[in-house]
Amino acid sequence: MAKKQAIPRGILSVRAEGDFNPSQIKAAVDALQGAFTQFKAEHTQQLAEIKAGRSGADQEAKLEKINAAMSGLQKEVEDAHTKIAASQMGTPGAGLRDKEYTAAFNAHMRKGDVQASMNKGTAEEGGYLTPVEWDRTITDKLRDESPMRELAQVQVTSKAGWSKLFNMGGTGSGWVGETDARPETATPVLAALGFGHGEIYANPAATQQLLDDSEINIESWLAAEVQAEFAEQEGLAFISGDGAKKPAGILTYVTGGANAAKHPFGAIKVVNSGAAADIGSDAVLDLIYGLPKKYRQNARFLTNNLTIAKLRKLKDGQGNYLWQPSAQAGQPATFHGYGLAEDENMPDVAANSLPIMFGDFKRGYLIIDRMGVRVLRDPYTKKPYVLFYTTKRVGGGVQNPECLRALKVAA
Repeated sequence: MAKKQAIPRGILSVRAEGDFNPSQIKAAVDALQGAFTQFKAEHTQQLAEIKAGRSGADQEAKLEKINAAMSGLQKEVEDAHTKIAASQMGTPGAGLRDKEYTAAFNAHMRKGDVQASMNKGTAEEGGYLTPVEWDRTITDKLRDESPMRELAQVQVTSKAGWSKLFNMGGTGSGWVGETDARPETATPVLAALGFGHGEIYANPAATQQLLDDSEINIESWLAAEVQAEFAEQEGLAFISGDGAKKPAGILTYVTGGANAAKHPFGAIKVVNSGAAADIGSDAVLDLIYGLPKKYRQNARFLTNNLTIAKLRKLKDGQGNYLWQPSAQAGQPATFHGYGLAEDENMPDVAANSLPIMFGDFKRGYLIIDRMGVRVLRDPYTKKPYVLFYTTKRVGGGVQNPECLRALKVAA
């Protein structure tokens, strides 16, 4: 479900393919601000053309190109702090938590050697747990790729499953005098909720000659190979997974969804867009204020880039654009003053779809990571390639639907 558009080179000329430095970051922010100014001018002209009875098609084509450029620039600005951190990483092996195990794991990855220090990393399925630093590298890369990992609470556990207890109320109380008896009161009712989980895997391959090359950074190579597959699969599951051998997606808890009756607190409430196949600024305002005040402080929007393109055209009653670009590196764009996260797994704007989620995702959605990434080295199945069967157990589900709201495209 690719939604990315080509970015005009003329507008995105400041984009760097390698690491960012401060001057490049400033250039990206300036270019983003300039693109938004150009966008507002073209949109104003388009509205004038339509008001005069003309189609405004020329402006629409220009707006699409500028939108694509702004999306690319916005992502560069938001990712800048990650690229800076990556460029400042120390030399391989520096400051390792367990040098002996890391060295043994490295030797096993390259040659298949098994040393005594590897025993503690043996998994019951065969293969070995990755060293702490390797596991952290893969997890960090997944966080960079998956918006839900950035937004939601992530809980690491040593067990395959996870359940949580909820207090449903029912505690009794009463008024008494100084010397009156204190009779027993009603006891609160508890309800348990389990979170869907499963095992996600990747199976990258490399030739033995490539592994023999001492210049190959095994840690970086493995993380890069598995991140795309892991991120794609779990990212989709966090949004729309059915909970069967995988996480239960956040959209499935919305009123009318497959898991709407699963949570003890009920379903995630919806706000209609007010139009059969479109969204407007008033509906988004209703979405914001439909969320209790205590959850709005840390709330964010979650939507895809095609919906963001629509949001960029919305204005308030004074004619001010409600979407605003990042003002500095690492910061998200905002809409109605709230941060805007982009996830291509969110639905497009269409009749009865749920294109926008809003709320405090840290309190609303929980991701469960089974501790450790496991790797099984297989040099036999596909000679002359060595396969690295890499697995990680992941779960997820809504832990508090009251923190979240969904916008539904409906009249």
